[in-house]
Amino acid sequence: MSMKKNYFQTSQLLLLGGMLLLAVLVGMAVPIFAGMAGDRYARLAALPALFVLAALFAFNRPLLLLMIVLFRASGDIVLETTRVAASGGFSPGLGGAINALIILIAFLFVVEKPKRLPFYLVVPWLLLLAVATCGIVISPDKGPAVKMVLSMFSYFAVFICAFYVVQTPEDFRKLVRLVIWSSVIPAMYAVVSVALNARGGLSNFRLQSTFGHANILAFYLTLVVSLGLYVVKSPNFKTTQIQRIGLMGYMMFLLVLLLLTQTRSAWIAFFFLFFLYGLMFERRYLLYLIALPILALLIPSVQERIMQLDAGNTVQTYAKLNSFAWRVLLWKSGFNWMSTARYLTGYGVESFPYYSQVFFPLAGTVKWGAHNVYVQWFFDTGIIGMAAYLFVFYRVIKTLVKFYSLDKLGGFLLICAVAEYMIVSASDNLLAYLAFNWYFWLLAGMGCSVYFNSEAYRTEQASKSRALPKPDYGGLKNA
Repeated sequence: MSMKKNYFQTSQLLLLGGMLLLAVLVGMAVPIFAGMAGDRYARLAALPALFVLAALFAFNRPLLLLMIVLFRASGDIVLETTRVAASGGFSPGLGGAINALIILIAFLFVVEKPKRLPFYLVVPWLLLLAVATCGIVISPDKGPAVKMVLSMFSYFAVFICAFYVVQTPEDFRKLVRLVIWSSVIPAMYAVVSVALNARGGLSNFRLQSTFGHANILAFYLTLVVSLGLYVVKSPNFKTTQIQRIGLMGYMMFLLVLLLLTQTRSAWIAFFFLFFLYGLMFERRYLLYLIALPILALLIPSVQERIMQLDAGNTVQTYAKLNSFAWRVLLWKSGFNWMSTARYLTGYGVESFPYYSQVFFPLAGTVKWGAHNVYVQWFFDTGIIGMAAYLFVFYRVIKTLVKFYSLDKLGGFLLICAVAEYMIVSASDNLLAYLAFNWYFWLLAGMGCSVYFNSEAYRTEQASKSRALPKPDYGGLKNA
């Protein structure tokens, strides 16, 4: 008994000593941090916020993950202000700490329960991340390359986390609701943003709300609207008539915000989604799609955005190119400059923006991204990198097709989301849109997880094991 008492007292003393040491270290760090933060309140708030995140990480990692899912869509403009200047192209801030926490949460999930993660989906990701990590070594611009690869690690981490917070269809539906709820603050902030810019006219205004760019908001809204459609139309959600009407009204409001982003590729993705939904589930939605573009063209800013595609298609001296013609010129310039000897391995991660000042005649002093994931990833990592990148999507789509047999509407919407992602990747720097990628890969992982935890998957594995030929031991068995 006395030994237990002494052990308890020793543990208390060690805990007290640790807390005192931590308090001293924090006290020493606060003046330094305050000096770096200056008079920016977000930076000053970053340190206590970091302690709160650390406490949640220590005591309830699943809750911390769900809080990040709920509030990450509202975080870009706040997290950006917490950055502090550093050497080597890095600007660390609270956002970087959250990224590190996500990666660490995923790592600990896997260490605690490694069997929950399907090897089938992990291998393509590991190949892709291995290629990306090697791409840092040969990259001419190490800082941005490290930042991009760490972002990709965080996408994989979010994908992994889905397998540990979602096992059943009910878990899936709860997370879908949470992602929809994550759009409330960005939607409210969007109203304020529109009101502040309404006096000057909205013809050249592109709504970005709480996100770092209008395109990120647009792709995020497309994802949320598709989830809203799922909740309204799926019989698995126990919603009242009033709740469905309210959600439909909210979806229409988000569509107005989508128009105000002026992101044409997101408009196409939305049209693509609802066109396929009309063909496969409700034909009357095809009539809505005929009326919707007509109504949208009554908005001057939307009309102007569409008409811009009809001008500036010719490359001439001092001519102003439209965005598509500008992209085509950028891609041609990159491919013409690229050596065939680099087709296999590329020039290294983030090498396209670095060399764009050399090969792109309109670059000026700007390091231009390719605005095309396939062009940039081929330039950066070559055929090997492209094969690894497409292998990830192949395995995910193949799994979601099987999830479709369990939940037709949910599977359809997730497959469409992946297809939209791949289509939009042809016209945008989608890999760099961190917040959107987190939501996208979380949802993709959720669908895959439900299938891998289903009775259908266990039956499939059992039938495969029965189909395998039994080993012939010959006389050894009798011996």
